Amino acid sequence: MTAEAGNVADLLATVASDRPEQTALIDTVADTALTWPEIDSAASTQARRLQEAGLRPGDRVALRLPTSIEFAVAFFAVTRAGGIAVPVSPQAPDAELGQVLDDSGARLLLSAGAEELADGVTVLTPVVEVAPAEPLIASGGGEDIAALMYTSGTTGGPRGVMLSHRALLTNVAQLHSLPTRLAEPGDRVLIAIPLHHIYGLGPGLLSAVATGATAVLAPRFDVHKALAACAAHRVSVIVGVPAMYTEFARLPADEVKQALATARLLVSGAAPLRPDVLAAIRAATGLAVYEGYGLTEAAPVVTSTLVTGNAKPGSVGHPLPGVEVRLVDSDGTPGPVALDPEDPADAFPDDTGGTGLVAIHGDNLLTGYWPDGAHGPDADGWFRTGDVGYLDTDGDLHLVDRANDLIIVNGFNVYPREVEDVIAALPEVAEVAVVGLLDERTGEAVKAVVVPAAGVALSEQQVMQACETTLARYKVPSTVEFAHELPRSPTGKLRRFHVRG
Repeated sequence: MTAEAGNVADLLATVASDRPEQTALIDTVADTALTWPEIDSAASTQARRLQEAGLRPGDRVALRLPTSIEFAVAFFAVTRAGGIAVPVSPQAPDAELGQVLDDSGARLLLSAGAEELADGVTVLTPVVEVAPAEPLIASGGGEDIAALMYTSGTTGGPRGVMLSHRALLTNVAQLHSLPTRLAEPGDRVLIAIPLHHIYGLGPGLLSAVATGATAVLAPRFDVHKALAACAAHRVSVIVGVPAMYTEFARLPADEVKQALATARLLVSGAAPLRPDVLAAIRAATGLAVYEGYGLTEAAPVVTSTLVTGNAKPGSVGHPLPGVEVRLVDSDGTPGPVALDPEDPADAFPDDTGGTGLVAIHGDNLLTGYWPDGAHGPDADGWFRTGDVGYLDTDGDLHLVDRANDLIIVNGFNVYPREVEDVIAALPEVAEVAVVGLLDERTGEAVKAVVVPAAGVALSEQQVMQACETTLARYKVPSTVEFAHELPRSPTGKLRRFHVRG
């Protein structure tokens, strides 16, 4: 079956047939483990219950579940029944959940909680029933949309990225065509990143299913619990983010070495790793950390240092097989990006051809943004990412900046305006600017600089409380500063570079 024609849930049916005795998923919190046939049967049972609840092909189903066996079963159940999975963070406030439900039009929600939602939305409890079930033939595939992943775009607040079965299956196939594959049949892969994020879903869960590797699931990352899980379950692959490796690097090297004794491959994405962290991990384990670059719109992986096998610090590697990358100007024409002479971050090495906006081409790209598919790849199949980078003399990609103002916290996009709108709604606020700061643990952190209205008192606690009530945790500012005015150019344009301080 080709990636172009298949349904994502066919991956599960295939591995259940090919590897019936192998442990499929290990839930480190529930302390349960199921085989591939058990996961496959549970997905068919859940799919039938969704159909009984009114699901029809093309209907959206929201998943508000942690990284768990329940999430995996729910995702494959929705896609097998011909629905569109809409993953939502289990920590998302009700206001954010409501926004996703309204925008997507989802009328079914799989959640372990007891949410009180608007009329017309049915909440179903996820079911993991492992008794043998009659096989259910998957409905739809190919260009049909499999998942609607909400992410902050380059022109506004969160938007639904339409990922087809073709896009998701293509990226899995691209990863598995590398000289060093992300997962092998005998591997045990630690997934301690959210499955509701495309990084956990694609390179994590789908990659493990496609090869029949065992996925070791943890709903959140705790460095000591993660190392204990790696030792107990003989983990051989870690799909991680910089914050995880930074925490590993802070521990005694002998402790890390012992826990990761069975590891063969360490990969990282979502943000660059610092060279000192890379060095500490290599010293402790003898292993390099292979870095990559991706985005939700590419399902998600675009480049990786696994392509060449050279874990070069500062580089995100070569494009995956089947993916093309080129640097373009703001009009999409190949060429350099104009630099801001007042921003030293625009500097780049002299031995490169110059920076450019990163544009990508491949069958792993999004169909477009919900609901009408707008702003997807152009007529020639190219998609401009909004990231700025350069290619070194080896042809490896380096990211130096973003052409937009997105803040990336642990791989999650935060659009400044989204946070600014919440803070600006406070009557005590005259002006506000939100920027990203480098953070050792999360890649970036959110900083808000607030100008209070004349003659009023305003505290950091008031600002934080307003954000915590409305926004997901990773969008809440870690730093709030107060100022008499915001730095602006002679034309009145906000100078975010100066706001960062």
